[in-house]
Amino acid sequence: MQFSDQKKGMLMAFTAVMFLTPDSLFIRLANINSWNLIFYRGLIPFSVVFIYLLFVYKSKLIKKTLSNGSRGLAYALVFTVTNITFVISIENTNVANTLIMLALAPMLSAVLSLIFLKEIPDKKTWAAITVTTLSVIYIFFDAVDTGDMMGNALGLLTAFGLAVGAVIIRSAKKIDLVPSAMFGKLLVALIAFYFADNLNLKDNDLIIVPLMCIMCVAIPFVLVTIAPRYITAAEVNLFFLLETILGPIWVWLVIKEQPSFETIVGGVVIITTISIHSALSLRKS
Repeated sequence: MQFSDQKKGMLMAFTAVMFLTPDSLFIRLANINSWNLIFYRGLIPFSVVFIYLLFVYKSKLIKKTLSNGSRGLAYALVFTVTNITFVISIENTNVANTLIMLALAPMLSAVLSLIFLKEIPDKKTWAAITVTTLSVIYIFFDAVDTGDMMGNALGLLTAFGLAVGAVIIRSAKKIDLVPSAMFGKLLVALIAFYFADNLNLKDNDLIIVPLMCIMCVAIPFVLVTIAPRYITAAEVNLFFLLETILGPIWVWLVIKEQPSFETIVGGVVIITTISIHSALSLRKS
């Protein structure tokens, strides 16, 4: 069965976010400090994807990575920053606050795509972005008082990084940026190693950390790096809004960090909006 580009991109983005939604929970469950955790979130996904790409590109892997040029380097650097700021944000504010900040990524992607790629989102995408952004603002007014400002600021920086990364991928649709993202993960590990103090894993961390790094980091980052080659950056980041509601729900179910009424209501609106947008996009394709 043949899939249109729209279907391929939407399926990749949706699958990536579904794997990603328990990530915040795993970060909270891990019993190691931020930099130690960031080290493993760089090293393990790098190792997994490196082995995969060796089968794909074999001896041409380094050459393939270098051939990505300035856009590959830019994506690797942006990818490195967002990977670090996301973890530190989660550990310094309420989970809902960080994910609310990430929900601003679609609007930022749309604006950046319009400025740099001259790619004008269609009316339904603008409508979806507007509704979901208003939902985020509604949730934010309740959540901002419960979190630390540094955590909130780093969450906003992560959202901007996601938007920039998606636009870079979109500008290089014919380039495979997965190798660049892989080396971005290696850079994450190297930076974290400098700040790490104790890299020993024990007890539940022996299961939680590797599982998180493979399921919630390695698989999603490959899919998210490929998806913008098929659909717009704004559409990819629309799917990340699902994490705004599903992430806090995972945390609530397991460690009882309860989302507010505003988060639940805003989340329902976000999920409904994305569902309608996806259905209309598939119908059009």
